[in-house]
Amino acid sequence: MDAMDGAIGTEVRFAKTIAESDIYLFAGITGDFASNHVNEEAMKRSAYGRRIAHGVLLIGFMSTASTLLIAKGAVAIADSTPVSLGYDRVRFLAPVFIGDTIEVAYRVAEVDPEKSRTRSKIEVRNQRGELVAVAEHIMKWVKNPERGALAAE
Repeated sequence: MDAMDGAIGTEVRFAKTIAESDIYLFAGITGDFASNHVNEEAMKRSAYGRRIAHGVLLIGFMSTASTLLIAKGAVAIADSTPVSLGYDRVRFLAPVFIGDTIEVAYRVAEVDPEKSRTRSKIEVRNQRGELVAVAEHIMKWVKNPERGALAAE
């Protein structure tokens, strides 16, 4: 396997304002129509006072940030395909409301050339700088088959 290039501390950021359509499109894709997300009247009576975004939607934005890191070429192994092995230590620390602007900061914390993996720290903050979610992401660079190997099979 070729040497793994990567800089610990490399960071990418992704920001987005959460729209009502984001909530409904995500609910439609996943089937998660919980009142927390789609019932404004029920949520008016809750401790939150209004609808909140799906936590898993935030993980989707974390994934967007990992894609930005790959596109940046900050970590790479020649002839390999990066794939997510998963997210660890995911915590939703505060609600994200429709109209909030979140920013995902995705930073490479570890590079393991022997296993062809990286571990990155993720922080999600709202427009007031409040930490609303955290996670760690493990990514692996899977060696591609030699050219012509698939054609020969």
